[in-house]
Amino acid sequence: MVPPTEARVSRMLEGTTRSPDEVVVLVPPNLVECPVEKVAVNAVMAGCRPEYLPVVLAALETVCTDEFNMHGVLATTMSVGPILVVNGPIARQIGMNSGINVLGHGNRANSTIGRAVQLVLRNVGGGAPGGIDRGTLGHMGKQGFCFAEDEDGSPWTTLAEDRGFDRSQNTVTAFCGEGPNLVMDQLSRSPESLTRSLASSLRTAISERVVLGMDGMLVMSPEHMSRYRDAGWDRARFMAELTECLMVDTDSILGGVDGVEEGLPPEFAGHRVPKFRPGGLLVVHAGGPAGLFSAVIGGWKNGPGGSDPVTREITP
Repeated sequence: MVPPTEARVSRMLEGTTRSPDEVVVLVPPNLVECPVEKVAVNAVMAGCRPEYLPVVLAALETVCTDEFNMHGVLATTMSVGPILVVNGPIARQIGMNSGINVLGHGNRANSTIGRAVQLVLRNVGGGAPGGIDRGTLGHMGKQGFCFAEDEDGSPWTTLAEDRGFDRSQNTVTAFCGEGPNLVMDQLSRSPESLTRSLASSLRTAISERVVLGMDGMLVMSPEHMSRYRDAGWDRARFMAELTECLMVDTDSILGGVDGVEEGLPPEFAGHRVPKFRPGGLLVVHAGGPAGLFSAVIGGWKNGPGGSDPVTREITP
């Protein structure tokens, strides 16, 4: 933790053109007005550099929305928290990691941007563990979970483009999710085989008996992505094929089936439904150049009373 001296906070404020007293957001759960200067104080404590501040500000603008529902994310007993994905030229400019150990430690920008957001939520908004934060187990990502997409290495449109932006724009996307779960497939050589393999892991996100009600994120590594590049598949084809592989027969997940009480009520029998709602699976390309591993990140409940992914443009 870096002491937020007056000099350090002043240097941090040089990272943005916004006025120190401009209110950025009302921070849940206490809905406290948070000016740029308070964000800068917490960014200093987190170890940010001044050039990271615009990303921190935009990240707060994504999570402090009705759509993301940060109050609900804090209050739920599920082990979820904000996961931030940065797109655009700014990721390279400030030295963010989109490669080796992308979801782990070792990169100052990734680590401190996510940490700064969490400190604002706790110190300004009052979202402390054991108080409003009721996570039964939590996960290490709740200390700060932020990474950049590997745009240059991907043959597909980016996450930001998929959400209505273009590559010239700097954006941050907030997704409410649990910790990442590794997907290993070292033998699939065709995109068809790998898609079925990825789908088998995605079906177990949160629970294989939960469909439509929770979103998900797939972080696809470069070696897995190469299967699709070599076969000429674009994002649209992959998503169409994957969606078909993720169709679930409701009879297999009814409560009581196979002796498991958890599941759908009996009136849902006889249907075939997708694991995720339309647009409910976010796909991001990132990771080191070697290793036939990807990651699945399960989400929290979506829609009213839950959390929806939110993307905002990063401004100076």
